[in-house]
Amino acid sequence: MKPTLTAPTALAGLSLRNHIVMAPMTRSRAPGNVPNALMATYYGQRASAGLVITEGTSPSPNGLGYSRIPGLFNAEQARGWATVAKAVHGGGGRISIQLMHSGRIGHPANLPEGAELLGPSAIAAAGQIWTDTQGMQDHPVPREMSEADIAATRDEYVRAALLAREAGIDFVEVHAANGYLPGQFLNPRSNQRSDAYGGSGENRRRFLLELVDAVVAAIGAGHVGVRVSPFNAFNDLAANFDGEREEYLALVDALAERGLAYLSLIATPGAVPDEVVDETRRRFPGALILAGDYDASRAETDLAAGRADLIAFGRPFIANPDLPARLAAKAPLAEMQADKLYTPGPEGYSDYPALSESAAA
Repeated sequence: MKPTLTAPTALAGLSLRNHIVMAPMTRSRAPGNVPNALMATYYGQRASAGLVITEGTSPSPNGLGYSRIPGLFNAEQARGWATVAKAVHGGGGRISIQLMHSGRIGHPANLPEGAELLGPSAIAAAGQIWTDTQGMQDHPVPREMSEADIAATRDEYVRAALLAREAGIDFVEVHAANGYLPGQFLNPRSNQRSDAYGGSGENRRRFLLELVDAVVAAIGAGHVGVRVSPFNAFNDLAANFDGEREEYLALVDALAERGLAYLSLIATPGAVPDEVVDETRRRFPGALILAGDYDASRAETDLAAGRADLIAFGRPFIANPDLPARLAAKAPLAEMQADKLYTPGPEGYSDYPALSESAAA
């Protein structure tokens, strides 16, 4: 029998109520970089997803490049995430926390005192970033990481993963997509090192693979996922560079050897060739999550064809907290308030009604 979006399934031995994943989305609702009751409400409202993947959460003060994003490197933050995990579990969902170190993407005005922007090389990203105190600012030149910095950052990921598991979180996702720190090491535009972490594709993969190995050693491969986005120019990366397909598939092969719970691939149509998606599926033995502008019809088609184990929906979850029920009922989807995506407070965040509430209004 072919799987359907709303049918139950399992991930790394844990039952999931359906094949639907809430994709990670930055929402900037964590003043002081601490998860809070508002965030617990928001994620709890969306716990009808089989798996909820949190917004990018920094394992380090140095990785807090955006305004009001959460961290996971101290006890207060861990307590906040425990409250979020309890809300998701209480709603019948499973939760994965996405560890996102922003690397060179950021600005000192967004960082806590004593933190600094780091990158694989001292190369600024093109473009600007919002700061609450200074408005839009150019990305500054990051400090090139030493091997000691690399080791310290790896240790920060391990500590964050351990804190996540202690907080009751089911999975830890290493964010290696969209031009953040691991992705910066993978890409030849942002990584122009001449040591063991730069140059060849093998060397540029080293930072991510050592990091994954350290996290796996700490919490077990069955609790670890990785997110990737090949052929992606976001955050001033080189897309479709010479040899990218071969380098990406070599990374998939290396991750496949590590027995991870899942690999999450951003496969937006037109950006990632279909044959690369299918080759990823063939090479990676764990669960494959596909993301990228999915609607219900395309999601059901890819599930039925065996192209993925789980399908991630991002922005549809923002204004539709009960998205699985709406998809099952073929109900119309509410539209999000785009101007409230990153603003503080509940408006445009936790105030979207469920379908049953909309009908009763």
